[in-house]
Amino acid sequence: MPLIDFGILIPIQYDKQERVYRALKEGPLARCPESEWHRVPSCTGIGREDLLRAHTQSYVDRLFSPSIEKEALRTFELVDSTGAYHRYDPSQAKRPLSDLLTRALAIVQGTYETCLVALGEGFAYFLGGGMHHAVPDYGSGFCLVNDLVIALRKVQAQGKIRRAWIIDVDAHKGDGTAVITYGDSTIRTLSIHMAHGWPLDAPEYDVQGRYNPSYTPSDIDIGIDSGEEPLYIPKLKEGLQQMERFGLPDLALVVDGSDPYEKDELESTRPLALSEEALLERDLLIYQFLTERNIPSAWVMAGGYGKESWKIYVNFLGRVLPERLRKSHNH
Repeated sequence: MPLIDFGILIPIQYDKQERVYRALKEGPLARCPESEWHRVPSCTGIGREDLLRAHTQSYVDRLFSPSIEKEALRTFELVDSTGAYHRYDPSQAKRPLSDLLTRALAIVQGTYETCLVALGEGFAYFLGGGMHHAVPDYGSGFCLVNDLVIALRKVQAQGKIRRAWIIDVDAHKGDGTAVITYGDSTIRTLSIHMAHGWPLDAPEYDVQGRYNPSYTPSDIDIGIDSGEEPLYIPKLKEGLQQMERFGLPDLALVVDGSDPYEKDELESTRPLALSEEALLERDLLIYQFLTERNIPSAWVMAGGYGKESWKIYVNFLGRVLPERLRKSHNH
């Protein structure tokens, strides 16, 4: 369900996933039977009880009621402070905003199934997911619910894993994930992100003295200032090594945003501008780190905006998947 179908005018290319899939099928994986590398998620199976593993009862109740429209307007920032529509044109909508819940539940299911496949295969990549800004009692930053924590807690509840890591390399801090998992020693979080800018562009406390949840710390936070791009890879490497002190997990969930890319088209990602080569190095660093330690890894696409973002995923998957398929054939 592309966002444009809801009249939402955020610069997300509706064919991003399709482009990644086609580029792999016609390029690096052209000689591999599709059944060996591509699966279609079922999109159904997540319900209220799953959402309650990460969100409050009152928020879940609002999502499953007519209030969903109001929650969608807030989450996708479709109304500005004057009450005017912002990046939103209802006249272009083919679907009601209430269908955004169906869309969100399908994404959570995709992330959950990717975790299961990763546990079986060692690696799996979901062309979707990464809704890391949703906090317990409301959605934020285009994220209606937090698929990452919901999926991991469901896998934990089923007894398939005890401990997990979330490694978040999206341009924006994984603030919702940090809030939901704060004090939960079974899910350890690392976020490397823009040191300034959204969601860290408001004060830590508002005029009434209320705390801004976006400042809730992850287990490891690595803020990268504008101009510090050459330090990105060394700082990430150091952060991954620090994660080891928590003990190795049964599963790692990687929030693989391509939005730190210098050609990303979302205004709020401007402060961080990594090259195509640096992003491939980033992904391979994480992949090798986890593979060397036999930690199964589930990856989600997360943020990536504009006409070029799809290439970042193809570069990584085009390198990793043929190698994995060769190894499995040799076994």
